[in-house]
Amino acid sequence: MMKMPAAVPAVPDDMVIELMVEVPPAQVLQYNLAALASAFEIDDPGRIAVETDGSRRALVTIYPTNPLAVMPPPSDEDMLMDAYGRIVVGRYHNGRPARRRLFDPRTGSAVRALTFGTTGAGKSRTVQYILACEKRNQIVSWYADLKGGQSAPEARGQVDWLATSQEETILMLRSAFAVAQARQVRYAALGRNAFIIGSPDPLLSVRVDEANRALEKGAPYRDEATYLIKELGRTGRSVGVGMELDAQAGHLEELGGSDTLRSMLKEGEVTLLRWSSSMMRQLVADGLLPAGTQLTPIPKTLTPKKLRSQFAAGADEDDDACDTQGTAYLLSGPSPASMMRHWRIGSILPMPGLDPEILALYGPGKPALLEETSHDAAGGQYAARGDADAMTVLCQAVREEATKQAAQAAAKSGGRGAQRLPDRIRTALADAEDALTADEVLALVLADGGPAVKVGSIRNALGELADQGDAVRAGRGLYEIAR
Repeated sequence: MMKMPAAVPAVPDDMVIELMVEVPPAQVLQYNLAALASAFEIDDPGRIAVETDGSRRALVTIYPTNPLAVMPPPSDEDMLMDAYGRIVVGRYHNGRPARRRLFDPRTGSAVRALTFGTTGAGKSRTVQYILACEKRNQIVSWYADLKGGQSAPEARGQVDWLATSQEETILMLRSAFAVAQARQVRYAALGRNAFIIGSPDPLLSVRVDEANRALEKGAPYRDEATYLIKELGRTGRSVGVGMELDAQAGHLEELGGSDTLRSMLKEGEVTLLRWSSSMMRQLVADGLLPAGTQLTPIPKTLTPKKLRSQFAAGADEDDDACDTQGTAYLLSGPSPASMMRHWRIGSILPMPGLDPEILALYGPGKPALLEETSHDAAGGQYAARGDADAMTVLCQAVREEATKQAAQAAAKSGGRGAQRLPDRIRTALADAEDALTADEVLALVLADGGPAVKVGSIRNALGELADQGDAVRAGRGLYEIAR
Protein backbone atom coordinates (compact mmCIF):
# COMPACT_ATOMS: atom_id res chain seq x y z
CA MET A 1 0.00 0.00 0.00
CA MET A 2 1.35 3.40 -0.95
CA LYS A 3 1.41 5.41 2.28
CA MET A 4 1.38 9.19 2.57
CA PRO A 5 3.16 11.00 5.40
CA ALA A 6 1.02 12.33 8.23
CA ALA A 7 1.40 15.91 7.03
CA VAL A 8 1.64 16.81 3.33
CA PRO A 9 2.14 20.42 2.28
CA ALA A 10 -0.68 21.92 0.24
CA VAL A 11 -0.07 21.95 -3.51
CA PRO A 12 0.46 25.44 -4.99
CA ASP A 13 -2.43 26.51 -7.18
CA ASP A 14 -0.28 27.37 -10.20
CA MET A 15 2.06 24.39 -10.43
CA VAL A 16 2.06 20.92 -11.99
CA ILE A 17 3.72 18.48 -9.62
CA GLU A 18 4.99 15.04 -10.63
CA LEU A 19 5.97 12.43 -8.06
CA MET A 20 7.54 9.02 -8.61
CA VAL A 21 6.67 6.66 -5.76
CA GLU A 22 7.36 3.01 -5.09
CA VAL A 23 6.85 0.30 -2.49
CA PRO A 24 9.56 -2.09 -1.21
CA PRO A 25 10.46 -5.20 -3.22
CA ALA A 26 8.05 -8.14 -2.95
CA GLN A 27 5.11 -5.76 -2.45
CA VAL A 28 2.53 -4.62 -5.00
CA LEU A 29 1.58 -0.96 -5.06
CA GLN A 30 -2.01 -0.13 -4.22
CA TYR A 31 -3.57 3.24 -3.59
CA ASN A 32 -6.76 4.98 -2.59
CA LEU A 33 -7.45 7.98 -4.80
CA ALA A 34 -9.77 9.64 -2.30
CA ALA A 35 -7.17 9.33 0.47
CA LEU A 36 -4.50 10.66 -1.87
CA ALA A 37 -6.59 13.71 -2.74
CA SER A 38 -7.36 14.29 0.92
CA ALA A 39 -3.68 14.13 1.84
CA PHE A 40 -2.90 16.92 -0.63
CA GLU A 41 -6.01 18.89 0.39
CA ILE A 42 -7.46 18.58 -3.12
CA ASP A 43 -11.26 18.55 -3.41
CA ASP A 44 -11.31 17.55 -7.09
CA PRO A 45 -9.85 14.05 -7.72
CA GLY A 46 -9.79 14.93 -11.43
CA ARG A 47 -6.71 17.02 -10.73
CA ILE A 48 -4.73 13.90 -9.85
CA ALA A 49 -3.53 11.32 -12.37
CA VAL A 50 -1.95 8.08 -11.17
CA GLU A 51 -0.21 5.68 -13.55
CA THR A 52 1.36 2.44 -12.35
CA ASP A 53 3.67 -0.11 -13.92
CA GLY A 54 1.47 -2.88 -12.56
CA SER A 55 3.83 -3.74 -9.74
CA ARG A 56 5.94 -1.51 -7.44
CA ARG A 57 5.98 1.95 -8.97
CA ALA A 58 3.57 4.75 -9.75
CA LEU A 59 3.78 8.19 -11.30
CA VAL A 60 1.51 10.72 -9.56
CA THR A 61 0.75 13.95 -11.43
CA ILE A 62 -1.10 16.81 -9.74
CA TYR A 63 -2.56 19.60 -11.88
CA PRO A 64 -3.68 23.09 -10.80
CA THR A 65 -7.04 22.45 -12.51
CA ASN A 66 -8.70 19.46 -14.13
CA PRO A 67 -6.75 19.09 -17.41
CA LEU A 68 -9.70 17.45 -19.19
CA ALA A 69 -12.34 19.99 -18.20
CA VAL A 70 -12.46 21.73 -21.59
CA MET A 71 -11.87 20.07 -24.96
CA PRO A 72 -11.83 21.68 -28.41
CA PRO A 73 -13.40 20.16 -31.53
CA PRO A 74 -11.13 18.09 -33.80
CA SER A 75 -9.17 19.52 -36.70
CA ASP A 76 -9.26 18.15 -40.23
CA GLU A 77 -5.75 16.78 -39.68
CA ASP A 78 -6.86 14.89 -36.57
CA MET A 79 -9.43 13.01 -38.65
CA LEU A 80 -7.01 11.69 -41.28
CA MET A 81 -5.17 8.41 -40.75
CA ASP A 82 -1.43 8.63 -40.17
CA ALA A 83 1.15 6.20 -41.52
CA TYR A 84 0.13 3.72 -38.82
CA GLY A 85 -3.58 3.82 -39.66
CA ARG A 86 -4.45 5.95 -36.61
CA ILE A 87 -6.59 9.02 -36.08
CA VAL A 88 -6.45 11.44 -33.14
CA VAL A 89 -9.58 11.07 -31.03
CA GLY A 90 -8.71 13.46 -28.20
CA ARG A 91 -6.08 14.17 -25.56
CA TYR A 92 -4.66 12.49 -22.51
CA HIS A 93 -4.51 14.35 -19.21
CA ASN A 94 -0.92 15.36 -20.00
CA GLY A 95 -1.93 17.02 -23.28
CA ARG A 96 -0.54 14.31 -25.54
CA PRO A 97 -2.70 13.16 -28.45
CA ALA A 98 -4.89 10.11 -27.86
CA ARG A 99 -4.96 7.94 -30.97
CA ARG A 100 -7.14 5.10 -32.13
CA ARG A 101 -6.38 2.77 -35.01
CA LEU A 102 -8.75 2.39 -37.97
CA PHE A 103 -6.43 0.02 -39.85
CA ASP A 104 -3.09 -1.67 -39.24
CA PRO A 105 -0.97 -1.24 -42.39
CA ARG A 106 1.93 -3.17 -40.87
CA THR A 107 -0.06 -6.41 -40.76
CA GLY A 108 -2.68 -5.58 -43.37
CA SER A 109 -5.44 -6.13 -40.83
CA ALA A 110 -8.84 -4.54 -40.46
CA VAL A 111 -9.71 -3.50 -36.94
CA ARG A 112 -11.90 -5.22 -34.38
CA ALA A 113 -13.20 -2.67 -31.91
CA LEU A 114 -15.40 -2.32 -28.84
CA THR A 115 -16.72 0.87 -27.26
CA PHE A 116 -18.41 0.63 -23.87
CA GLY A 117 -20.17 3.36 -21.95
CA THR A 118 -23.07 3.90 -19.59
CA THR A 119 -25.97 6.19 -20.47
CA GLY A 120 -24.77 9.77 -20.86
CA ALA A 121 -21.08 8.83 -21.12
CA GLY A 122 -20.72 10.17 -24.67
CA LYS A 123 -20.82 6.92 -26.62
CA SER A 124 -23.05 8.23 -29.43
CA ARG A 125 -20.84 11.29 -30.01
CA THR A 126 -17.77 9.04 -30.06
CA VAL A 127 -19.43 6.81 -32.65
CA GLN A 128 -20.37 9.83 -34.77
CA TYR A 129 -16.75 10.99 -34.79
CA ILE A 130 -15.43 7.58 -35.87
CA LEU A 131 -18.05 7.37 -38.63
CA ALA A 132 -17.06 10.83 -39.86
CA CYS A 133 -13.39 9.83 -39.85
CA GLU A 134 -14.21 6.69 -41.81
CA LYS A 135 -15.97 8.75 -44.45
CA ARG A 136 -13.05 11.18 -44.74
CA ASN A 137 -10.63 8.27 -45.10
CA GLN A 138 -12.75 6.58 -47.79
CA ILE A 139 -13.64 3.65 -45.57
CA VAL A 140 -16.97 1.97 -46.39
CA SER A 141 -19.20 2.25 -43.31
CA TRP A 142 -22.06 -0.16 -42.58
CA TYR A 143 -23.78 1.12 -39.47
CA ALA A 144 -26.56 -0.58 -37.51
CA ASP A 145 -28.23 1.80 -35.05
CA LEU A 146 -30.46 -0.38 -32.88
CA LYS A 147 -31.95 2.66 -31.23
CA GLY A 148 -34.11 3.07 -34.31
CA GLY A 149 -31.68 5.54 -35.88
CA GLN A 150 -31.76 7.96 -32.94
CA SER A 151 -28.22 7.36 -31.69
CA ALA A 152 -26.64 9.00 -34.71
CA PRO A 153 -29.35 10.58 -36.92
CA GLU A 154 -26.74 12.65 -38.77
CA ALA A 155 -25.23 9.41 -40.14
CA ARG A 156 -28.10 8.97 -42.60
CA GLY A 157 -26.72 9.66 -46.07
CA GLN A 158 -23.15 9.75 -44.71
CA VAL A 159 -22.61 5.98 -44.62
CA ASP A 160 -22.99 3.29 -47.25
CA TRP A 161 -25.60 1.35 -45.27
CA LEU A 162 -27.66 2.46 -42.28
CA ALA A 163 -29.76 -0.22 -40.57
CA THR A 164 -32.25 0.72 -37.86
CA SER A 165 -33.99 -2.54 -36.95
CA GLN A 166 -33.08 -5.97 -35.61
CA GLU A 167 -34.00 -7.62 -38.91
CA GLU A 168 -32.03 -5.24 -41.12
CA THR A 169 -29.05 -5.62 -38.81
CA ILE A 170 -29.13 -9.38 -39.36
CA LEU A 171 -29.33 -8.80 -43.11
CA MET A 172 -26.35 -6.46 -42.88
CA LEU A 173 -24.29 -8.97 -40.91
CA ARG A 174 -25.16 -11.73 -43.38
CA SER A 175 -24.00 -9.53 -46.24
CA ALA A 176 -20.77 -8.62 -44.45
CA PHE A 177 -20.00 -12.28 -43.82
CA ALA A 178 -20.69 -13.14 -47.46
CA VAL A 179 -18.46 -10.27 -48.65
CA ALA A 180 -15.66 -11.49 -46.40
CA GLN A 181 -16.02 -15.02 -47.80
CA ALA A 182 -16.02 -13.74 -51.39
CA ARG A 183 -12.94 -11.61 -50.81
CA GLN A 184 -11.22 -14.56 -49.19
CA VAL A 185 -11.67 -16.61 -52.36
CA ARG A 186 -10.48 -13.75 -54.61
CA TYR A 187 -7.44 -12.98 -52.45
CA ALA A 188 -6.43 -16.63 -52.22
CA ALA A 189 -6.40 -16.76 -56.03
CA LEU A 190 -4.13 -13.70 -56.03
CA GLY A 191 -1.80 -15.21 -53.42
CA ARG A 192 -2.59 -12.46 -50.90
CA ASN A 193 -2.72 -13.19 -47.19
CA ALA A 194 -3.34 -9.61 -46.03
CA PHE A 195 -5.36 -6.55 -47.00
CA ILE A 196 -4.06 -3.50 -48.82
CA ILE A 197 -6.33 -0.45 -48.88
CA GLY A 198 -7.52 0.36 -52.38
CA SER A 199 -5.88 -2.63 -54.04
CA PRO A 200 -8.45 -2.96 -55.42
CA ASP A 201 -11.07 -2.98 -52.65
CA PRO A 202 -11.90 -0.37 -50.00
CA LEU A 203 -11.72 -1.09 -46.30
CA LEU A 204 -15.16 -2.09 -44.95
CA SER A 205 -16.18 -1.26 -41.37
CA VAL A 206 -19.25 -3.00 -39.92
CA ARG A 207 -20.59 -1.43 -36.73
CA VAL A 208 -23.48 -2.44 -34.43
CA ASP A 209 -24.49 0.36 -32.05
CA GLU A 210 -26.57 -0.45 -28.96
CA ALA A 211 -25.28 -3.99 -29.51
CA ASN A 212 -26.81 -5.16 -26.23
CA ARG A 213 -30.20 -5.10 -27.94
CA ALA A 214 -29.04 -7.63 -30.53
CA LEU A 215 -26.98 -9.88 -28.26
CA GLU A 216 -28.65 -9.91 -24.84
CA LYS A 217 -30.71 -12.84 -23.61
CA GLY A 218 -34.11 -12.84 -25.24
CA ALA A 219 -33.00 -10.86 -28.29
CA PRO A 220 -34.89 -12.28 -31.30
CA TYR A 221 -31.81 -13.13 -33.39
CA ARG A 222 -29.18 -13.47 -30.68
CA ASP A 223 -27.72 -16.81 -31.77
CA GLU A 224 -27.28 -15.82 -35.42
CA ALA A 225 -25.98 -12.36 -34.61
CA THR A 226 -23.47 -13.83 -32.17
CA TYR A 227 -22.28 -16.36 -34.74
CA LEU A 228 -21.90 -13.80 -37.54
CA ILE A 229 -20.06 -11.29 -35.35
CA LYS A 230 -17.73 -14.00 -34.09
CA GLU A 231 -16.95 -15.17 -37.62
CA LEU A 232 -16.39 -11.62 -38.87
CA GLY A 233 -14.03 -11.04 -35.98
CA ARG A 234 -12.11 -14.18 -36.90
CA THR A 235 -12.00 -14.02 -40.67
CA GLY A 236 -12.62 -10.41 -41.64
CA ARG A 237 -9.30 -8.93 -40.58
CA SER A 238 -7.17 -10.27 -43.43
CA VAL A 239 -9.72 -9.32 -46.12
CA GLY A 240 -10.39 -5.76 -45.00
CA VAL A 241 -13.69 -6.27 -43.13
CA GLY A 242 -13.57 -4.70 -39.67
CA MET A 243 -16.10 -5.31 -36.89
CA GLU A 244 -17.09 -2.94 -34.07
CA LEU A 245 -19.61 -3.23 -31.25
CA ASP A 246 -20.78 -0.20 -29.29
CA ALA A 247 -22.68 -1.09 -26.16
CA GLN A 248 -23.84 -0.16 -22.70
CA ALA A 249 -21.26 -1.03 -20.04
CA GLY A 250 -22.96 -4.01 -18.47
CA HIS A 251 -21.90 -7.61 -18.15
CA LEU A 252 -20.41 -9.38 -21.15
CA GLU A 253 -23.14 -11.98 -20.91
CA GLU A 254 -25.36 -9.27 -22.40
CA LEU A 255 -23.18 -9.41 -25.51
CA GLY A 256 -23.69 -12.97 -26.63
CA GLY A 257 -21.61 -14.52 -23.85
CA SER A 258 -18.09 -13.61 -22.80
CA ASP A 259 -16.49 -16.32 -24.95
CA THR A 260 -17.84 -14.57 -28.05
CA LEU A 261 -15.86 -11.43 -27.39
CA ARG A 262 -12.80 -12.56 -25.46
CA SER A 263 -10.47 -12.48 -28.46
CA MET A 264 -11.89 -9.14 -29.60
CA LEU A 265 -11.26 -7.71 -26.14
CA LYS A 266 -7.66 -8.84 -26.04
CA GLU A 267 -6.66 -7.83 -29.55
CA GLY A 268 -9.10 -5.12 -30.62
CA GLU A 269 -9.37 -1.38 -30.15
CA VAL A 270 -11.20 -1.06 -26.84
CA THR A 271 -12.58 2.25 -25.57
CA LEU A 272 -13.98 2.34 -22.05
CA LEU A 273 -16.12 5.36 -21.29
CA ARG A 274 -17.89 5.64 -17.94
CA TRP A 275 -18.33 2.01 -16.87
CA SER A 276 -20.08 -0.31 -14.44
CA SER A 277 -18.23 -2.24 -11.74
CA SER A 278 -19.28 -5.56 -13.27
CA MET A 279 -17.72 -4.59 -16.60
CA MET A 280 -14.46 -3.69 -14.90
CA ARG A 281 -14.30 -7.03 -13.08
CA GLN A 282 -14.93 -8.86 -16.35
CA LEU A 283 -12.21 -6.94 -18.20
CA VAL A 284 -9.68 -7.90 -15.53
CA ALA A 285 -10.92 -11.51 -15.48
CA ASP A 286 -10.57 -11.75 -19.25
CA GLY A 287 -6.95 -10.63 -19.08
CA LEU A 288 -7.41 -7.33 -20.89
CA LEU A 289 -6.18 -5.50 -17.79
CA PRO A 290 -3.52 -6.91 -15.46
CA ALA A 291 -4.76 -8.11 -12.08
CA GLY A 292 -4.63 -5.27 -9.59
CA THR A 293 -4.99 -2.57 -12.22
CA GLN A 294 -6.89 0.40 -10.86
CA LEU A 295 -8.64 2.86 -13.12
CA THR A 296 -9.78 6.12 -11.60
CA PRO A 297 -13.59 6.13 -11.78
CA ILE A 298 -15.05 8.65 -14.21
CA PRO A 299 -17.63 10.79 -12.39
CA LYS A 300 -20.80 12.15 -13.96
CA THR A 301 -19.75 15.71 -13.26
CA LEU A 302 -16.49 17.59 -12.83
CA THR A 303 -18.02 19.75 -10.12
CA PRO A 304 -16.60 18.65 -6.75
CA LYS A 305 -19.25 17.65 -4.26
CA LYS A 306 -19.48 20.08 -1.36
CA LEU A 307 -21.33 19.57 1.85
CA ARG A 308 -23.80 22.26 2.80
CA SER A 309 -26.56 22.57 5.33
CA GLN A 310 -29.73 20.78 4.35
CA PHE A 311 -31.57 23.86 5.58
CA ALA A 312 -29.63 26.32 3.42
CA ALA A 313 -31.50 28.21 0.72
CA GLY A 314 -31.56 26.22 -2.52
CA ALA A 315 -30.26 23.04 -0.85
CA ASP A 316 -32.90 20.97 -2.64
CA GLU A 317 -31.98 22.21 -6.11
CA ASP A 318 -30.48 19.70 -8.49
CA ASP A 319 -27.32 21.32 -9.79
CA ASP A 320 -25.64 18.10 -10.90
CA ALA A 321 -24.45 18.54 -14.50
CA CYS A 322 -23.42 15.49 -16.54
CA ASP A 323 -20.38 17.16 -18.04
CA THR A 324 -17.78 14.42 -18.39
CA GLN A 325 -19.06 13.06 -21.70
CA GLY A 326 -16.27 11.62 -23.81
CA THR A 327 -13.90 10.99 -20.91
CA ALA A 328 -12.49 7.50 -21.31
CA TYR A 329 -9.66 5.01 -21.21
CA LEU A 330 -8.17 3.63 -24.43
CA LEU A 331 -7.48 0.17 -23.08
CA SER A 332 -5.73 -1.04 -26.23
CA GLY A 333 -3.52 2.04 -26.47
CA PRO A 334 -0.01 2.54 -25.10
CA SER A 335 -1.36 4.08 -21.87
CA PRO A 336 -4.42 2.01 -20.88
CA ALA A 337 -4.53 3.37 -17.31
CA SER A 338 -4.27 7.03 -18.38
CA MET A 339 -7.52 8.97 -18.48
CA MET A 340 -8.23 10.81 -21.73
CA ARG A 341 -11.10 12.76 -23.19
CA HIS A 342 -12.46 12.78 -26.71
CA TRP A 343 -12.73 15.95 -28.72
CA ARG A 344 -15.87 17.97 -28.29
CA ILE A 345 -18.19 16.56 -30.93
CA GLY A 346 -21.26 18.53 -31.98
CA SER A 347 -23.07 21.42 -30.38
CA ILE A 348 -22.87 21.88 -26.62
CA LEU A 349 -26.64 22.20 -26.22
CA PRO A 350 -29.20 19.77 -27.70
CA MET A 351 -30.49 20.69 -31.15
CA PRO A 352 -34.15 20.54 -32.23
CA GLY A 353 -33.07 18.68 -35.35
CA LEU A 354 -29.87 17.48 -37.00
CA ASP A 355 -26.75 18.97 -35.44
CA PRO A 356 -24.97 21.23 -37.98
CA GLU A 357 -21.61 20.80 -36.26
CA ILE A 358 -21.81 17.01 -36.56
CA LEU A 359 -22.91 17.23 -40.18
CA ALA A 360 -19.90 19.45 -40.86
CA LEU A 361 -17.62 16.76 -39.42
CA TYR A 362 -18.65 14.33 -42.14
CA GLY A 363 -17.50 16.81 -44.78
CA PRO A 364 -18.74 17.21 -48.33
CA GLY A 365 -19.31 14.51 -50.91
CA LYS A 366 -20.81 11.06 -50.81
CA PRO A 367 -19.60 8.16 -48.68
CA ALA A 368 -17.42 5.38 -50.04
CA LEU A 369 -19.40 2.43 -51.44
CA LEU A 370 -18.77 -1.30 -51.51
CA GLU A 371 -16.81 -2.46 -54.54
CA GLU A 372 -18.97 -3.72 -57.42
CA THR A 373 -17.07 -7.02 -57.42
CA SER A 374 -18.71 -7.88 -54.09
CA HIS A 375 -22.26 -6.73 -54.90
CA ASP A 376 -23.41 -10.25 -55.79
CA ALA A 377 -22.03 -11.60 -52.53
CA ALA A 378 -23.70 -8.80 -50.54
CA GLY A 379 -27.00 -9.92 -52.04
CA GLY A 380 -30.37 -8.35 -52.62
CA GLN A 381 -30.44 -6.77 -49.17
CA TYR A 382 -27.48 -4.59 -50.09
CA ALA A 383 -29.23 -3.48 -53.26
CA ALA A 384 -32.36 -2.71 -51.23
CA ARG A 385 -30.58 -0.79 -48.44
CA GLY A 386 -31.92 2.59 -49.60
CA ASP A 387 -35.38 1.35 -50.59
CA ALA A 388 -37.71 1.41 -47.57
CA ASP A 389 -40.44 -0.68 -49.23
CA ALA A 390 -38.07 -3.36 -50.49
CA MET A 391 -36.32 -3.54 -47.13
CA THR A 392 -39.65 -3.93 -45.34
CA VAL A 393 -40.37 -7.02 -47.42
CA LEU A 394 -36.95 -8.51 -46.71
CA CYS A 395 -37.25 -7.82 -42.98
CA GLN A 396 -40.65 -9.50 -42.88
CA ALA A 397 -39.09 -12.56 -44.49
CA VAL A 398 -36.46 -12.61 -41.72
CA ARG A 399 -39.18 -12.52 -39.05
CA GLU A 400 -41.11 -15.32 -40.71
CA GLU A 401 -37.96 -17.40 -41.04
CA ALA A 402 -37.19 -16.94 -37.32
CA THR A 403 -40.74 -17.88 -36.33
CA LYS A 404 -40.56 -21.04 -38.41
CA GLN A 405 -37.20 -22.05 -36.94
CA ALA A 406 -38.46 -21.48 -33.40
CA ALA A 407 -41.49 -23.66 -34.06
CA GLN A 408 -39.31 -26.43 -35.48
CA ALA A 409 -36.95 -26.27 -32.49
CA ALA A 410 -39.85 -26.40 -30.04
CA ALA A 411 -41.35 -29.39 -31.83
CA LYS A 412 -38.01 -31.19 -31.86
CA SER A 413 -37.59 -30.71 -28.11
CA GLY A 414 -41.15 -31.77 -27.32
CA GLY A 415 -42.26 -28.22 -26.64
CA ARG A 416 -39.80 -27.81 -23.78
CA GLY A 417 -37.57 -25.22 -25.45
CA ALA A 418 -34.22 -25.61 -27.13
CA GLN A 419 -31.94 -23.78 -24.68
CA ARG A 420 -28.46 -25.18 -24.21
CA LEU A 421 -27.57 -26.33 -20.71
CA PRO A 422 -24.98 -23.55 -20.11
CA ASP A 423 -27.63 -20.95 -20.97
CA ARG A 424 -30.11 -22.56 -18.58
CA ILE A 425 -27.50 -22.54 -15.82
CA ARG A 426 -26.60 -18.89 -16.51
CA THR A 427 -30.26 -17.99 -16.17
CA ALA A 428 -30.56 -19.86 -12.86
CA LEU A 429 -27.44 -18.17 -11.45
CA ALA A 430 -28.43 -14.72 -12.69
CA ASP A 431 -31.88 -14.97 -11.07
CA ALA A 432 -30.51 -16.13 -7.71
CA GLU A 433 -29.72 -13.62 -4.99
CA ASP A 434 -27.09 -15.85 -3.33
CA ALA A 435 -24.46 -18.33 -4.48
CA LEU A 436 -25.81 -21.79 -5.33
CA THR A 437 -24.61 -25.36 -4.98
CA ALA A 438 -24.75 -27.76 -7.92
CA ASP A 439 -27.79 -29.44 -6.40
CA GLU A 440 -29.59 -26.10 -6.06
CA VAL A 441 -28.76 -25.24 -9.67
CA LEU A 442 -30.06 -28.65 -10.74
CA ALA A 443 -33.40 -28.01 -9.03
CA LEU A 444 -33.80 -24.67 -10.78
CA VAL A 445 -32.79 -26.09 -14.18
CA LEU A 446 -35.24 -28.99 -13.84
CA ALA A 447 -38.00 -26.50 -13.06
CA ASP A 448 -37.48 -24.41 -16.21
CA GLY A 449 -39.36 -26.82 -18.49
CA GLY A 450 -36.32 -27.91 -20.47
CA PRO A 451 -34.88 -31.40 -20.98
CA ALA A 452 -34.02 -33.37 -17.84
CA VAL A 453 -30.35 -33.44 -16.80
CA LYS A 454 -28.31 -35.02 -14.02
CA VAL A 455 -26.23 -33.35 -11.36
CA GLY A 456 -23.00 -34.58 -12.97
CA SER A 457 -23.78 -32.60 -16.11
CA ILE A 458 -24.55 -29.57 -13.95
CA ARG A 459 -21.19 -29.83 -12.17
CA ASN A 460 -19.28 -30.17 -15.45
CA ALA A 461 -21.08 -27.20 -16.99
CA LEU A 462 -20.54 -25.07 -13.87
CA GLY A 463 -16.81 -25.79 -14.03
CA GLU A 464 -16.67 -24.78 -17.68
CA LEU A 465 -18.64 -21.59 -17.03
CA ALA A 466 -16.27 -20.68 -14.21
CA ASP A 467 -13.22 -21.33 -16.42
CA GLN A 468 -14.73 -19.10 -19.11
CA GLY A 469 -15.41 -16.30 -16.64
CA ASP A 470 -19.21 -16.51 -16.95
CA ALA A 471 -19.57 -17.87 -13.40
CA VAL A 472 -17.59 -17.30 -10.23
CA ARG A 473 -16.59 -19.86 -7.61
CA ALA A 474 -17.93 -18.11 -4.52
CA GLY A 475 -16.75 -20.77 -2.07
CA ARG A 476 -16.36 -24.51 -1.77
CA GLY A 477 -19.02 -25.95 -4.07
CA LEU A 478 -20.74 -22.57 -4.46
CA TYR A 479 -21.25 -20.67 -7.72
CA GLU A 480 -22.68 -17.31 -8.73
CA ILE A 481 -23.02 -15.41 -11.97
CA ALA A 482 -20.05 -13.19 -12.87
CA ARG A 483 -21.29 -9.61 -12.65
